Amino acid sequence: MLQTGIEAARLAGQVIAKRYSVRHDVTVKGFRDIVTEADTAAEAAVLDIIRARFPDHAILSEEAGGDAIDDGIVWVVDPLDGTTNYAHRIPTFCVSIGVMEAGEPLVGIIHDPLRDETFVAERGGGAALNGESLRVSGVANFDHTLLGLDWTHDNAGRERVLAHLAEIMPRCGTARALGSAALGLAYVAAGRLDGYFHLSLKPWDAAAGALLVEEAGGRCTTPTGEPYRVHSSGCVATNGLVHEELLGLMMRSA
Repeated sequence: MLQTGIEAARLAGQVIAKRYSVRHDVTVKGFRDIVTEADTAAEAAVLDIIRARFPDHAILSEEAGGDAIDDGIVWVVDPLDGTTNYAHRIPTFCVSIGVMEAGEPLVGIIHDPLRDETFVAERGGGAALNGESLRVSGVANFDHTLLGLDWTHDNAGRERVLAHLAEIMPRCGTARALGSAALGLAYVAAGRLDGYFHLSLKPWDAAAGALLVEEAGGRCTTPTGEPYRVHSSGCVATNGLVHEELLGLMMRSA
């Protein structure tokens, strides 16, 4: 499954990279939520491979929808995470593919086609980037942290993010809004970010990334400290060393 996921992610990456510089057909599918022709083309490439190799497996994909993720083996696919960046030609987006069994992550792949970076993780097998082992950062002083975050689509969620930032920003090193939850989680796993939070995730946003963080030695919870599951809407991911302090600041502003 890992090799199939890598092959599918890289093929989808070729599709979206080839279309990156052209004018896109953008469709509004919800409030502050868009899809392009590249999303659907990349998704078709991924689903074709999975269905050919594993016809008995279920699939949940962002654009095509699909099956529940609590029973059996389910592939959870985001063919283009960071569509708004992509549509504006901001080079921060990726393909994310996770494999779940009975609701627990088994395999995660995040592929950044422009940088040719493929992040992979297997349950109990660690995490790697282009074949090299990954480890979260060793930053323990919150004053020195580089944090990532992303905005929700709804106004109420954005107000909560702003409230959190009012507590966090005077105390952290600095923060970045990335526009791709999957890459935010991958960057925590790679030690590029010391922490990342998002208040409104879907399963395909974090099925691969949360496993990457945990297998790289980090920690993922909900904003109130419960273990993160792919059904959870909010996720706080860190190197583990600054987790409690970040949670505490977010809880003060909840």
